Amino acid sequence: MATTVNSGNVPVSNTQSSTSADPRYDGSTFQYSMLLEHLIGEKRPIKDLNPTVMGGLPNPMKTDDQKMIERGMESCAFKAVLACVGGFVLGGAFGVFTAGIDTNVGFDPKDPMRTPTAREVLKDMGQRGMSYAKNFAVIGAMFSCTECIIESHRGKSDWKNAVYSGCVTGGAIGFRAGAKAGVLGCGGFAAFSAAIEYYLR
Repeated sequence: MATTVNSGNVPVSNTQSSTSADPRYDGSTFQYSMLLEHLIGEKRPIKDLNPTVMGGLPNPMKTDDQKMIERGMESCAFKAVLACVGGFVLGGAFGVFTAGIDTNVGFDPKDPMRTPTAREVLKDMGQRGMSYAKNFAVIGAMFSCTECIIESHRGKSDWKNAVYSGCVTGGAIGFRAGAKAGVLGCGGFAAFSAAIEYYLR
């Protein structure tokens, strides 16, 4: 029985020794490991995703004038001017709208029984629209410029920039009426900015 077991184990040991000694086996293992290194290892080449190679349209090189225009459009001054113009237009439209639904527009406080003329109504609507436009323009410019400065200082573009900017803007506007109004303005503008950022993001 022992002879049978020994004789049966002899071919297995011979097979293992022949397999380990076979140079073709070592060569195939080496080639397989080299292939893995080039496919998913450290030797994997980094390909440049060129739009022309990917089948897209070629991306032309930007000139110095285009780069200068892009830098100007990304500057805080341009953003502040753009927000100022947008706030002026939005504030004027909002002021005219509120004046249009106000039943007391055009009436003279000294003579409330007199019916105002169309010219007086339009004049009152224009004055209210201009007042709203100026206020919205100042708020928009302050908020945009402050947010841009904070974003440049922090080096991040997240919701905290809008919250900080809202607090600074609201506080600066409210402090004209006192410290308490400044604190309330800071908290109110910050909360409103956080809500807008949460909704937009």
